[in-house]
Amino acid sequence: MKPNSESVMSDTTWLPLFPLKTVLFPDGVLPLRVFETRYVDMVRTCMKTETPFGVVAIRSGTEVGMSAEPYLVGTHAHIVEWDMPELGVLLLQTRGGTRFRILETRLQNNQLLEARTDPLHSDEILPTVQTDHALAVCSRVLRVVMEELAERAGTETGSGFVNPFPEPHQLDHAGWVANRWSEMLPISHDQKQSLLEISDDAERIVQVEAYLRQNGVL
Repeated sequence: MKPNSESVMSDTTWLPLFPLKTVLFPDGVLPLRVFETRYVDMVRTCMKTETPFGVVAIRSGTEVGMSAEPYLVGTHAHIVEWDMPELGVLLLQTRGGTRFRILETRLQNNQLLEARTDPLHSDEILPTVQTDHALAVCSRVLRVVMEELAERAGTETGSGFVNPFPEPHQLDHAGWVANRWSEMLPISHDQKQSLLEISDDAERIVQVEAYLRQNGVL
């Protein structure tokens, strides 16, 4: 890590990072309450320039205070809605974009972490009997969950309910289905991060099916 006092957006090859005790998956929904000055300033810059920031899960450290050590794989977070209910506090709705791998980091004087990154795209899926079965099973159960949440959203309009399954739905896409289950599975932080780091969608959906069976969902 290399300390540097340059502005967060002075070099567009550097991505501002938001280390959190959560794992954001592509197309995932992540509400955020931002109040630390360094992150409020970061968010304002991202909104002004219409650029994402990077969400990375924390390997060690805390969300507040000194900069935490992140995992090397994270996800771009795009701001889709925001509000400022009180001075100095931003409420965000963000959506997961492309995964990335950190190549190099630097730390600002205000403890804001930035990184040079490479995008991580999913590998092409070669259909197998195991993959097709896992996708069919996981999609079927996910559809039921989505329908139940849609009914709940219809009865809780105006209550602050946030649907974690915004359209477009891609129930025939192994990566999309695996990502939605990865967000909900009652597994550890490290296990979720391991799922995020898998580049092969086929492998991820097979592992998700195994987790669902282990946890009695299937």
